[in-house]
Amino acid sequence: MSGRQKQFVGFSVLRLSALVVLLILVVILGDIVVKGAGVISWDFLTQAPTNGMTEGGIFPAVVGTFLVTLITAVIAVPLGIFAAIYLNEYAPKTKVTRLIRLSIRNLAGVPSVVFGLFGVALFVRLFGFGTSLIAAGATLGLLTLPVIITASEEALKTVPNSYREGALALGATKWQAIRTNVLPSALPGILTGVILGLARAAGETAPILFTGVAFYLPFLPDSIFSQFMALPYHLYILATQHHAIEQVRPLAYGTALVLITLVFSMNLFAIILRSYFRRKAVNSR
Repeated sequence: MSGRQKQFVGFSVLRLSALVVLLILVVILGDIVVKGAGVISWDFLTQAPTNGMTEGGIFPAVVGTFLVTLITAVIAVPLGIFAAIYLNEYAPKTKVTRLIRLSIRNLAGVPSVVFGLFGVALFVRLFGFGTSLIAAGATLGLLTLPVIITASEEALKTVPNSYREGALALGATKWQAIRTNVLPSALPGILTGVILGLARAAGETAPILFTGVAFYLPFLPDSIFSQFMALPYHLYILATQHHAIEQVRPLAYGTALVLITLVFSMNLFAIILRSYFRRKAVNSR
């Protein structure tokens, strides 16, 4: 077999693999859209569950998901970006630094249920937060932190060293060079990693299952120390634990459609934001 034939076979296998994955995705999403679209209505989105969650809507779950994701962002985003700046710009290239990077990448692969159990021990019990929004948000923050650090550091690495050297040559301090030259250039990649990390957090069930989410809560949380409902756990209950699974199956599909739309919107926003900042960076040069 010639080199061109091998190349043709290799590309054919890659295209076929991509097509199979795409078809599976289309089938799954199509099934959810077809079965869930009929449930979506203004009342479904703005009302609380009623009659043992067999009727009503998902408004408390939507609000709870938004609040816990917001807390996650407040905790994880600053820590993640500053940690990435330190590792890439300030930390010496030693074995300890390499070990820290390796540990961060390993943490990104730890199952979310482990983070949930750690959150129970640290935030619920040791810090005394109880099962609450702040405990769940802090746990999701730890879950998201390795993703944000890794993405931010990789974005910083793509910035040419000439950006730093030029600012330093003009008399700027190292932090001024990073703040004015490096960060604006790395911002598209950093924001993409942040939003993708938060989108993952918004769809997680195991960490919030142990740290604050409620089975049924027909009212909104009144503080960060209150329990809350969330879309992932609400979907889990409707699909697997409800006493009338067949009756609530349409509601489960509707909830799944709302959750997928939320995560898809966050990913789409990341793509649009990255494109905008890239065009802005190109035009400013």
